[in-house]
Amino acid sequence: MASLVHHVTIDCADTYRLGTFWAAVLDTRIGDDDQPGDPEALVETEGVSILFIAVPEGKVVKNRMHFDLQPTDRTRDEEVERVSALGATLVADHRRPDGSGWVTLADLEGNEFCVERSAAERAAGS
Repeated sequence: MASLVHHVTIDCADTYRLGTFWAAVLDTRIGDDDQPGDPEALVETEGVSILFIAVPEGKVVKNRMHFDLQPTDRTRDEEVERVSALGATLVADHRRPDGSGWVTLADLEGNEFCVERSAAERAAGS
C-alpha cells in the first residue's frame, strides 16, 4: 500500500490564530485541545487535516504550494466576500468577463490561496 497524506502542515507564527481563521474558512473547528500560545494547532476537515506549527521565522516568498477552494453552497464571489470578512486580503483578481477565473487571496499570515467557481457555476458555464 502507498503512503497516505496524514496532514498538510503549515509553518506560522501564531498557530491558534491561523488555525481559527482556517477553521472558519472551512466551516469546521480547531482541535478541542488547542489553546492560544500552543506550538501547534489542528484543523480537521472532511478531506484532509491541516496542522499549524509555530516557527520563529516569518514567511518571506510566495508559497510553493497553496489551497484552491471551491465553494459548495455559494458562488465564488460570495465566498470571496465571506473569507475577506474573516480577514483574508486580496492578492490578485483573475476573474474574466465570461465568469470564469479565480481570485487569489492571502490568509492572516500572508499565505496565498485561491477561490474558484463552485461546481454549479462551472456546470452552468459549460
